[in-house]
Amino acid sequence: MEHHWNDAGVEVLIVLDDLYPRVEQVLPKTVIRPVTVTSLREYLPFYLKWLYPLKAKKQNLFMNIRYDDKVRNFTALIRQSQPLATGCSLRSDDLALLQYTGGTTGVAKGVMLTHANILANVMQISAWFPELRRGKERLVAILPFFHVFGMTVNMNWALFTGSTIILVPKFQVDEFLKLLHKSKPTIFPGVPTIFVAIVNHPKIADYDLSSIRFCITGSAPMPVEILTQFEKMTGSVIVEGFGLSESSPVTHVNPIGGVRKPGSIGLPVSDTDARLVPLDLSEQEVPVGEEGELVVKGPQVMKGYWNMPDETNQVLRDGWLYTGDIAKMDEDGYFYIVDRKKDMVIAGGYNIYPREIEEVLYMHPKVMDAVIIGIPDPYRGETVKAFVVPKPGVALTEKEVLYFCKTRLAAYKMPKVVELREALPKTMVGKVLRRQLRAEELSKSKDD
Repeated sequence: MEHHWNDAGVEVLIVLDDLYPRVEQVLPKTVIRPVTVTSLREYLPFYLKWLYPLKAKKQNLFMNIRYDDKVRNFTALIRQSQPLATGCSLRSDDLALLQYTGGTTGVAKGVMLTHANILANVMQISAWFPELRRGKERLVAILPFFHVFGMTVNMNWALFTGSTIILVPKFQVDEFLKLLHKSKPTIFPGVPTIFVAIVNHPKIADYDLSSIRFCITGSAPMPVEILTQFEKMTGSVIVEGFGLSESSPVTHVNPIGGVRKPGSIGLPVSDTDARLVPLDLSEQEVPVGEEGELVVKGPQVMKGYWNMPDETNQVLRDGWLYTGDIAKMDEDGYFYIVDRKKDMVIAGGYNIYPREIEEVLYMHPKVMDAVIIGIPDPYRGETVKAFVVPKPGVALTEKEVLYFCKTRLAAYKMPKVVELREALPKTMVGKVLRRQLRAEELSKSKDD
């Protein structure tokens, strides 16, 4: 909060009373004045009568907030105020949002998205899915709206198409499966970690998920093994797409009714150009089937990074957004993400892509979650390390993992080190924090 608010120059804040104690700790380090506090109790009588007292008693949430000229109550403020006689004047290219990046590879940057960027992306998605029944779909919103995927797909797109939104405050797999069973959603946007948790749930057969017509996944690579298992369990169709905060976010998606290629991010959505350029940033395009950096152009691409002109110039060139993702394209125009440039491991002169190894690890019947990073090596420069989370209740050894990989990977791609863990560090939307794992490994090497 401190980084985001100070970087954006935030001056006004509206906050739920449950969260105010956290905010109060940060306020002295910011220029925010005043703070407006609101509460679910003011709008949902049943929440006040039944749920909230139970929650408050358990967590001691009935805090005494002292209201003054710096901390105001939202309802009281509305009562005391008069509506404006006129509305505000806007242009489509005006700044609508600072969408901060996840910070998985470094400092979070404020992505400047305009009203036109956001609206264009919603319309692009709608045009891409003609199978959607306007006003009849039920979309389960498990992704937080502060995340660009959740904002555009779960909130804006659902509202634009008149869909019912089934709000889920937090992902807990047992409660979530009960909700899916009861609420019967037809559309399920999610990230791979959620599908991994569902597929590996020991009582998945007890729940009816047949109402789900199709799922949209992105934000991180979707293991093909998990995609296949989920579709068999539910009878639904999963379409993998691609996007990033800098493009509002969607740039590519597989079609539902057309040719769908598991493992591919699909085709560029309407009014979006995409091509591959060599990693050495020379100008010629990469031939079909070969790897290069994915660059995109379209009405959903950001204006730039907030107060970061140098970083903006690095990724925006002649209207093209350089994504930092290594990809390849097949003869049908479908794109495949190979890996992030920053995640590529260079060992003994070989370029090694973590996603390829992770796909193999997910094929192991005892593996629930896995990630690959490069760690320092005095001889090879870097070497491959695997972090593996076993499925609940199963015994798994490092030797088993290495033997499984040995029969499926070239020798130079083999993990040299395997670490078994109970869980991996992740962001709020399930992206693995490789940066944190690398920092841990660098700390170890310094200690050694």
